[in-house]
Amino acid sequence: MAIRITLTGAALAVLATAGPLTGVAHAQGDLDCADFRFQEDAQAEFDLDRSDPDRLDEDQGPDDGIACEALPRRDTAAVSVATPPATPLFTPLATPLPTLGVQGGSGGSVGPAGFERAIGVALAVGGVGLAGAYVVRRRRAANPHPHLKDR
Repeated sequence: MAIRITLTGAALAVLATAGPLTGVAHAQGDLDCADFRFQEDAQAEFDLDRSDPDRLDEDQGPDDGIACEALPRRDTAAVSVATPPATPLFTPLATPLPTLGVQGGSGGSVGPAGFERAIGVALAVGGVGLAGAYVVRRRRAANPHPHLKDR
């Protein structure tokens, strides 16, 4: 009986701790060209990591190292060295949820879908069931016919 309680407690602990954390694993910041007002700002972000994890250099044709070419450029004559630019280098904008997957800038995965969670729960419950069946089979093998001893 103690083994059953231990297995049940362990299964509930796994489900209680792993279930709510599934969304945290996918909570990564993903930038796209819509997050920038000017090409120079996107280029500065791109230059921080040239492996381009945010896919800022995803225009048609081969990657040329120029980020978000379709964005407007700042008027470099209006910005002097002595005065800071009127807008910050990175201006986060409220971005609507993308509908085109990678083309929409979401990076493909935005979190586990409902069926993925259901599959995970089914696998966890199945594993607990198999462990329980193993314990029952082992106990029966150790004591094959307990009801025959009473006769």
